[in-house]
Amino acid sequence: MNLSLGKILKGDRILWVVLVFLSLTSLLIVFSATGRLAYREAGGNTFYYLGRQLIFLMAGFGLIAFLVNVIPVKFYTYIAPLLLMITIGALLAAIAQYKLSSGKATPRSLDLGFLSFQPAELAKISLMMFVAKVLAKRQKSKEELKKAFYWVMGVSGFVCSIIFYGDISTAALIFLCIMILMLIARIPAKYLLMTVGIGLLLLTLVYFTADYLPASAGRVHTFKERIDDFIFGDDQAELGTTQADYAKLAIYQGGMLGKGPGRSEVSNYMEAAYNDFIFAIIIEEYGMVGGGAVALLYLILLYRGVVIVRRSNRTYPAFLTAGLVLLLVFQAIINMAVSVGVAPVTGQPMPWVSMGGTSMLFTAFSFGAILSVSYHNQRNKEVVEPPVMVDMPDEDEEL
Repeated sequence: MNLSLGKILKGDRILWVVLVFLSLTSLLIVFSATGRLAYREAGGNTFYYLGRQLIFLMAGFGLIAFLVNVIPVKFYTYIAPLLLMITIGALLAAIAQYKLSSGKATPRSLDLGFLSFQPAELAKISLMMFVAKVLAKRQKSKEELKKAFYWVMGVSGFVCSIIFYGDISTAALIFLCIMILMLIARIPAKYLLMTVGIGLLLLTLVYFTADYLPASAGRVHTFKERIDDFIFGDDQAELGTTQADYAKLAIYQGGMLGKGPGRSEVSNYMEAAYNDFIFAIIIEEYGMVGGGAVALLYLILLYRGVVIVRRSNRTYPAFLTAGLVLLLVFQAIINMAVSVGVAPVTGQPMPWVSMGGTSMLFTAFSFGAILSVSYHNQRNKEVVEPPVMVDMPDEDEEL
């Protein structure tokens, strides 16, 4: 297998630049934000988690290169149903493992012994692949669009309801992105508005009935507590011991230009400084200027996603790209919003920046699929464009 750098870069080169800058940001911030974790879990070796993050970033780039060079876009349509079935099985297995194991704190993750991962990360990819396939196949008439809506809502509603049990924020994120993707696919707005209304009604019902539900009802109590903390204030806020309080302190201390690389102090007091609140640490060290630069990288990702979609001459690659880009960008926005205190705590990491293991590889899969679509768009353009004809002089004419 010949992995040519030139061939890889035939994908969207601006996206590759975005990935490189996000990777550098990730290494710098993870190194700064894992000091407390290193002393607690790695015997004080502050380079341990930096090396771990570097390994996963390199593995992620390798996966992206493999997808761009080897896997054709149409392959995703073939594996979408199978991958979705695997996702459902993994989600149910995680819940069963949580129920059967008294020591397991959350139904979010599935521990296979040799590997632990969050099935919801797999659900993001498999659902978008499946939804894009359904929408792409039913674009010829209003009746087909209506059938596509019912298919998408039936399958995604079932999967999101399973995710909802252990990870409400991820279920809501996937649901929102699917709604927007269906709007892009010309599903009638009245169906989407009705669905969004029902979704908001269900969330409201869960909020007001959470106190009457048993502890076995999943994350509904945590959902209500976080909404209450955001609206009415946290009971622990006066002690200054909440993650949200430390995040606000980090942003305040960072100011406009920040303290400088590696000079974060607040991260030593935060449990999730390297994950859910990593944007606050970015601002503490690099200021609002650095935080704005990171936000700009995700906006560039969104813009390049739009460009790739518009250049696609087939519906499935366009819908797949749109869905995956929406997931990545919205997840980043949620992480930023939580860090600066304009949204309730959700537990959503910043894609490709927060410290992660298998979640980093799932993110790499998304980037690989997007760049693969971009590469095939460019290749198709080269094939379709006619060769340039040059007028040759007659034999009697002087050259």
